[in-house]
Amino acid sequence: MPINYEATSMRDGLCASLNATMVGSRVSVCGWVAKRREHGEHLAFLDLRDRSGLLQAVVEGSLDVRPEYVVRVTGTVSLRPEGTRNDRLATGDIELSQCDVEILAHAEAPPFQLDDRVEIDEQVRLRYRFLDFRRELMQENLRLRAKVNASLRRSMEAQGFCEVETPLLWAPTPEGAREFVVPSRLHPGDFYVLPQSPQIAKQLLMVGGFDRYFQIARCFRDEDLRADRQFEFTQLDLEASFVTQDDILGFVSLAVLDAAEAATGVRPDTIGSMTWAQALDLYGTDKPDLRFGMQLHDLSEVFASTQVKAFSASCVKAMRVPGGASYTRSRLDQLTEQAKELGAKGLAWFKLTPDALESPLARFLSEDEAAAIRGVDDAEVGDLILCVADDYVSACKVLGTLRVAIGSPPVGEGPHHYVWVTEFPMFEGIDDDGNLTAAHHPFTMPHLDDLDLVETNPLDVRAQAYDLVLNGWELGSGSVRIHRADVQSRIFSALGISEEEAQSRFGFLLSAFKYGAPPHAGFAFGIDRLVAIFAGEENIREVIAYPKTQSGADLMTGAPKDITDRQKRELSMKITPKG
Repeated sequence: MPINYEATSMRDGLCASLNATMVGSRVSVCGWVAKRREHGEHLAFLDLRDRSGLLQAVVEGSLDVRPEYVVRVTGTVSLRPEGTRNDRLATGDIELSQCDVEILAHAEAPPFQLDDRVEIDEQVRLRYRFLDFRRELMQENLRLRAKVNASLRRSMEAQGFCEVETPLLWAPTPEGAREFVVPSRLHPGDFYVLPQSPQIAKQLLMVGGFDRYFQIARCFRDEDLRADRQFEFTQLDLEASFVTQDDILGFVSLAVLDAAEAATGVRPDTIGSMTWAQALDLYGTDKPDLRFGMQLHDLSEVFASTQVKAFSASCVKAMRVPGGASYTRSRLDQLTEQAKELGAKGLAWFKLTPDALESPLARFLSEDEAAAIRGVDDAEVGDLILCVADDYVSACKVLGTLRVAIGSPPVGEGPHHYVWVTEFPMFEGIDDDGNLTAAHHPFTMPHLDDLDLVETNPLDVRAQAYDLVLNGWELGSGSVRIHRADVQSRIFSALGISEEEAQSRFGFLLSAFKYGAPPHAGFAFGIDRLVAIFAGEENIREVIAYPKTQSGADLMTGAPKDITDRQKRELSMKITPKG
């Protein structure tokens, strides 16, 4: 007989574990009173709630309990009378009868209704997060998260990865995102930081011969919050030695597909890939949402010698909006304003009607230009064509942003489309001092075919860097790391980092590399974002137990707060008065 791990000395199991095969059994269950319904003076129905769901208990005699009281109910499992079954409940066929009720804790009336049928202000929910946890949706979201974490851990272990915990108190690194700083009591005037990621720590593990490392890691970044970003976040972090980019993509793909199957019950197809250049050209972004079409099309050649001033640019990109001919003029004006806010000089639009192209610019087009616009993505009558003329990157990005604004379904709708985006640029531009800026961290290995371009055409150098994208959300990034001293020296030189500065910023890593660093590569992706998509949530706060608000506040605890004068003295801190 299987062991009932849910049974304790106070209960025989969870509410939803009871079923019709147990009719006649006398059992005890514990939970919260979700609802009480009176039937006459001497009969009451209690809906008892625990983490598994609801169970109806029939209580005879007088009983003084209210919603959210914590109770222990002992009763006999019985079939519900004919006509009273509830198909919406897992326990809808049964009830507990002949019940004895023991009150374990009294409760005040909660400040909001604890079912999901009522919209509740998020500020109130966060202030009373401990009550928000009792709602079915929050229970489902956090248990889904636990299921994903467990699946990821099983998958990584099955692939030979060793779980290693890296420090949360780390050395300051003067690069990347802003860090949370922790003053040291034992070393007055010196500081730790909370790590943005275990990047350097995991590379040192590769030098140490661990070969394959992973961690479900807590990371911290002192950056402005938004729907997909919190101060503290959780990522699956991994690194492996003697591997290529394809190996890492294989490791991560297997783990993500395992997690998706555990979360949704369906295993997605093999994850495909495209280069960064292809993503920009077709979707105007490095994190394309592949749930819908509306790809970008290049009309630059057709408009190369145009007489239409609006199309006088090095690049003309166009996009078909299915059914968009129904857009009102005010809607089109809104899209035009949005394009301008994104940096475009304007937005040209053309409605395909049964008779002709309808647009303020239509009469200025040549026959070839008009035909090219009609032919975008096999457009049909009733469609809308949007065009942006600018430099190549700007035209792609502006139209790509409009594509998402117009066509992207809500997070919870449509299939899950994963895609690897590879071959990112090694450098993203030049700073005010004339030095190149790295698109990733300075330990990213350039594409070996592009090594000779580092000194001559650095902006054309591709990195062995890769992102995993799901439905328009960037889940995470990774790269093959530089392990060769000659290549690292060339990249530092290109970035304007002197030998002295490199030693100051990355000395302990560079020192470790002198003792034999294996070829290695890694990746990390955000578990918060992955679970939010699985749960159909637009904001990762809904899948995090204790999130911060948009302003970085914890409404439940009141953090951040001042500390005592004694603590400040112990930390040798002098605080400048506010304001």
